[in-house]
Amino acid sequence: MNQHDLQNAKELIWNFHQKLDGAQISEIGDIIAAHTDENYIWRGYHPFNEIRGSKEIANLFWAPFRTAVSKLQRRVDIFLAGKNEIDNFKSTWVISMGHLIGLFDNAWLGIKPTRKMIFLRYCEFNRIENGKIAATAMFFDIPHFMIQAAYDPFPNATAANIVQPGPITHDGLLFDPQDPKEGKKTLHLMNSMISDLGQWNSGLPLEDELRQTWCENMIWWGPSGIGATITIERYAKQHSGPFRAAFSERSKTNHICRLAEGQFGGFFGWPNFTAKLSNDFMGFPATHKIGEFRVIDIYRRSKNKLAENWIFIDLLHFWKQQGFDVLAQITNNGNLK
Repeated sequence: MNQHDLQNAKELIWNFHQKLDGAQISEIGDIIAAHTDENYIWRGYHPFNEIRGSKEIANLFWAPFRTAVSKLQRRVDIFLAGKNEIDNFKSTWVISMGHLIGLFDNAWLGIKPTRKMIFLRYCEFNRIENGKIAATAMFFDIPHFMIQAAYDPFPNATAANIVQPGPITHDGLLFDPQDPKEGKKTLHLMNSMISDLGQWNSGLPLEDELRQTWCENMIWWGPSGIGATITIERYAKQHSGPFRAAFSERSKTNHICRLAEGQFGGFFGWPNFTAKLSNDFMGFPATHKIGEFRVIDIYRRSKNKLAENWIFIDLLHFWKQQGFDVLAQITNNGNLK
């Protein structure tokens, strides 16, 4: 693995974010164009989905968001780079995860402003080619944004809807080169976890299955609507168990990118997998329809087990496929807590 490539890629993304976040709204399109190639593709949370070209992403996402949220600051909790296992370690990707913070002064996506501080939890995967950004997957947590604005899009969360911190170890900003051996350990552990949990057929009780790759006091930082939970026992009860009980006919895992650096790693798919909603979930009735799960997962390894996991699931996209347009229903009806 060429450490020089990774460091250059990190520098590119870090500098890009500094310029983007500090730009006037009228400058955003030009800044994106200067850092991306002509075939740039951006994949985002519903209702943005897939957007092509720097002008389109500036006009459809960044300008409206920056108009709504003033005095923007980016609070980065995890920052790393790596080669993509999915294409046999050929492409270089940079991950940035944290919160976009500012004052919610104007409406966004039909959500009424609070004129108070607000957090948009986000995670980005950026593919770098020839010194430019060729592709971005930027997932965020619009339901959590809505909750902060006094809406209640998913009132039946089994875990906690909270502002989520970065790693408990406070060491997620990997500005310096990391020991490649540590990244290999993290990637190997992630793959072992995918092999265990992605099949749902280990033959072990759920908690024992989890113990193969997870610390006993693991923290699962799940998306708002499902929520965050701690320890294997509570994760099994508050997410993994209910999720498995609700879904059947899960497809194989299908990632676009999977990488690790040091003790951190992650992956995303478009979608990661599909499954049939065979029983009630999150307060919604079974539809018996197949739905897509667009997911970003970020992990922290502690020794030989996974200790923390930050998850971004496009729940608005999933439920819209099932016939429930949560964003439109909540914002149109003004359904406040």
